[in-house]
Amino acid sequence: MRQARRRVGRWGCGVVLLLFAAVCCTAPVGNAISAYVALKTGAPGAGDGGIAEGGTAADIPPRMLTAYKKAAQQVVKHVPTCRGMRWPVLAGIAKVESNHAIGRNIAAGGDIRPKIYGVLLNGSGTGGNTTALPDTDNGRWDGTATAERAVGPFQFLPSTWESAGKDASGDKQADPHNTDDAALGAAIYLCGNGRDLTKRTQLKAAIFQYNRSNEYVANVLGWIDQYTAAAKDPDLKNVSGKVRTVIETALSQRGEPYSWGGGNASGKSYGICCSPSGKSGTTIQGFDCSGLTTYAYAKAGIPLPRTAAAQAGAGLRIPASLGTDALKAGDLVFYAHAPARDSTIYHVGIYVGGGQMVNAPRPGTVVRLDPVNAMSGYAGGARLQ
Repeated sequence: MRQARRRVGRWGCGVVLLLFAAVCCTAPVGNAISAYVALKTGAPGAGDGGIAEGGTAADIPPRMLTAYKKAAQQVVKHVPTCRGMRWPVLAGIAKVESNHAIGRNIAAGGDIRPKIYGVLLNGSGTGGNTTALPDTDNGRWDGTATAERAVGPFQFLPSTWESAGKDASGDKQADPHNTDDAALGAAIYLCGNGRDLTKRTQLKAAIFQYNRSNEYVANVLGWIDQYTAAAKDPDLKNVSGKVRTVIETALSQRGEPYSWGGGNASGKSYGICCSPSGKSGTTIQGFDCSGLTTYAYAKAGIPLPRTAAAQAGAGLRIPASLGTDALKAGDLVFYAHAPARDSTIYHVGIYVGGGQMVNAPRPGTVVRLDPVNAMSGYAGGARLQ
């Protein structure tokens, strides 16, 4: 929806031996936020760009999730030729733009208070903006007549809102500070004149139009993929025995926090200090990636070594060259800096079928369902039953 200079933060990653307990974290995943989205007031997460980690519906305030689902259904009334609009698309945008308005009060009718404002686009350089945008709404939506600033959970510029904004809440006013109205406006804007968002190329084009940055597109797509995976529970109707025990145990831990060095055969535990990016697990009771797999397999009576790299040697190895189609439910799935060398494996998850895995991604996240292609460096799998 606007051009912006971006910063990208990345987690470090690796497998280390600390206090005789080797732990793992994920591959780096870029986080970027528009310089225009710097929050005016101090909501949680604003200090790191308003981005909080976690890719499940559990990290979305229920009232916001309701708005996304409602907008995905309503948009065809306004853009009848639009195809493929779904709530994870809107959630991906809102995650990057405002972190789902977390820290704000969301009324039953959808109004968000305090209101969310981006930085003042007066060319001052504050927040990264270098281009002055003259006021277009006399401060009606952005609270100032001196220049423009993006508003609401989807960070519309007032000039864009004039064409995209529609009333979805039923109060006969299209308000970008109302989550229902804002979500519908975003859906309309993304649909354009009738895009088919089931096609990846058109989805990318829609996101690029929303904010003309390739980093932004990659970041939003990553969140869309995570929310899409989280929206689907794996089909376990043909899974039984130890495999079912492993998967159900892992799935039961969804929402548990990532803890560097956390988790063992008995369950979640406090972790250790510190990850390559300096994140300590000493005050967090939860799991890292190999702690989760160790626990899930222990419940099925299958002991595992503690590190992701060591777990690759614990069963029948499934070469990466066979592709992810060779995986079966219950398999361990690995990721490495150099996929041909198991010694460089840095991450492990549990494959549940349908292209999904149970994953404890990295510090700041929770155990969740992710696409198997959410990580880089696919290094094959291992079958232990």
